Amino acid sequence: MLFVDTSAFYAVADESDVHHPAARELFEERAQAGELVTTDYVFVETWCLIRARLGRKAAMDYWDAMATGVVRVLGVSSADLSRARAIVRGWPDQDFSLVDGTSFAVIERVGIRDSFAFDVHFRVVRLGPARRAALRVVP
Repeated sequence: MLFVDTSAFYAVADESDVHHPAARELFEERAQAGELVTTDYVFVETWCLIRARLGRKAAMDYWDAMATGVVRVLGVSSADLSRARAIVRGWPDQDFSLVDGTSFAVIERVGIRDSFAFDVHFRVVRLGPARRAALRVVP
């Protein structure tokens, strides 16, 4: 499984984004393999970001693409939200957002090791017992 962050979804959607070519290529390649997963929180955050920066039509295009099932959307549970709070509190030197924290909690719970992100926090965070597990971040 490859966890897709808001930063990757946005890079795919915005042709002017510096990461767009690499993001689009990787997204298309991994989507065909059926490996893409995200959370409902990332889905909402991405829709809001695309709408704010690219407009309603682009946001609806993103939603329509997500409705095809090309990306499996995992729900954030109340236990994930509690774990996210512990993760965010445990990294006081990082500016992890609530969505980052919930992403990390779900990644940890499900056992995902690979992430598709341009957000530096995905390269910084360490998960699991004694915070030993780094995420492999692509591209």
